[in-house]
Amino acid sequence: MIKSEHYRISPKNRACHELIGLKAEVVESPDAGRTGLKGVVVDETKNVLVIESNGVEKRVPKKEAKFEFSLGNESVLVDGKSIAFRPEDRTKECWRKSA
Repeated sequence: MIKSEHYRISPKNRACHELIGLKAEVVESPDAGRTGLKGVVVDETKNVLVIESNGVEKRVPKKEAKFEFSLGNESVLVDGKSIAFRPEDRTKECWRKSA
């Protein structure tokens, strides 16, 4: 969990927050070459996460994969289908559902 006085990211609300800058691993993908890919999320679009691994940027389609994001000393598994929105729309939708 990542937490400050007014901000808290937990496994429960992970999809509501910014993904860029988090450590990520592709734990499941139909493309065997992407499974096991580890690195830092450097960009995100509606359909793709860009993960930098060993200085190389790899594009991973969200809808085809499951990702594990590191949150401090915890990690959370996220199905890419659940985050397949533009980043700004994903966060708005998530907060709308929780309100």
